[in-house]
Amino acid sequence: MSLAEADFEREAERLTAKRRAGAKLLDEAMAAELAPLKMERAVFETRVEAGEAGPDGRDAVTFTVATNPGAPSGPLDRIASGGELSRFLLALKVSLARGNEALVLIFDEIDRGVGGATADAVGRRLAKLAGDAQVLVVTHSPQVAALGSHHFRVAKSVAKGMTTSKVAALDAEERVEELARMLAGEEITDAAKDAARALLKG
Repeated sequence: MSLAEADFEREAERLTAKRRAGAKLLDEAMAAELAPLKMERAVFETRVEAGEAGPDGRDAVTFTVATNPGAPSGPLDRIASGGELSRFLLALKVSLARGNEALVLIFDEIDRGVGGATADAVGRRLAKLAGDAQVLVVTHSPQVAALGSHHFRVAKSVAKGMTTSKVAALDAEERVEELARMLAGEEITDAAKDAARALLKG
């Protein structure tokens, strides 16, 4: 074995040890994050296994999950349903971002595939996260939108073959109207407005 090969082996072993230690911490953080997202029975595991040697060491790192007790675990992108994948990704992003100062997190439809009580749980986790970070959320879920401290409406229009997006900050009454539209569709009813006000009260 050449000197360069010996150096690579030594550094690769150090990197593998660090990755395995980091994997354990990440798995613990994920377990804590999944519980408030109504996935307390899910098991997330970061596997560090032997892989092809290269500039980044010789490890193959995969995220595996088991979504129900007794169910076999498998790769995150194959086992989790759409709604489950959204919540795993939210938990993963939060877990990986911990400890960063001046944190800004942007979520684009992180609540995709969930509704009702689960959407509410996602919204509440995002709202809690906003206590320590600047959180921007793009959502079509009224349960999530109602939990934000500010609400902006994004509207697209096409004129002369050009698409334009406009962003408008909503005041209190406009917010009720927008949440009612998200709940009921184009025809905003008094019942939808009452439901919107109830969501805003939390």
